[in-house]
Amino acid sequence: MAASESSMQIDGMELLHLYHHNPSIKLRNQLVQLHTGLVRKMAHKFSHQCNEPYEDLEQIGYFGLIRAIERFDPSQGYAFSSFAVPYIRGEMLHFLRDRSTLLKIPRRWQELYNEGQKVRKDLAVSLGRPPKDSEIAKELKVSVQEWQETKLAAQNRMPLSLDATAVHYVDCQITLGEALPCPRSTALQQQNEERQQLQGAINMLEEKPRQAVEMVFLKELSRKDAAKSIGTSPMTVTRYLQKGIQDLIGYLQPQAVPTGS
Repeated sequence: MAASESSMQIDGMELLHLYHHNPSIKLRNQLVQLHTGLVRKMAHKFSHQCNEPYEDLEQIGYFGLIRAIERFDPSQGYAFSSFAVPYIRGEMLHFLRDRSTLLKIPRRWQELYNEGQKVRKDLAVSLGRPPKDSEIAKELKVSVQEWQETKLAAQNRMPLSLDATAVHYVDCQITLGEALPCPRSTALQQQNEERQQLQGAINMLEEKPRQAVEMVFLKELSRKDAAKSIGTSPMTVTRYLQKGIQDLIGYLQPQAVPTGS
């Protein structure tokens, strides 16, 4: 079985090289067929967080997969799956936010998230610090994974303002509405892709680095005010920001595949 999977990966990379040098509809369709699992996995995940049918999400996901195939450069040594997932996720999020201003999540998750916020506040008082996800999950009598998925689903319901200041290429700040000074239609399309990828990456951060990034870069609070809100020192907020930015780089940039593995 392992040998078969390895052979499929080799075939997939060979096809990606062929497509990069000589693109054709036939090769692209072969690559789509090879990577249907990426789309189905993401569609399955989103189908539990909204009211849209799985089949619709899957079809939308293929647009992201095709865009990733067209833009992937195999000579860079990156894993195609790491490169493709943000495109697939972005298409699905764009579709959902076109259909509705907010993602709809199951009632149980809404209730669990609301209860979790109360537990978080109570624990913060009793512990004298922000509680860990494991501590909140224990109080809620659910697994850590279920609490984290519930929290992620609730966070994904909040659309990101185009006027929000965000880290774009880490060393500079721009508003999401100002992305890319190129022809209007192309700029809007790319701006939407980057906005969805950035929102997803921020949601993947650990709790404290995410809070620091959102407060300082999105809400534009000073580090002193962010520290008061989080319940820590400005120096610690700086460390959270450094970790958050470093993690964002990792989430937004495809990971290199070690050679010889």
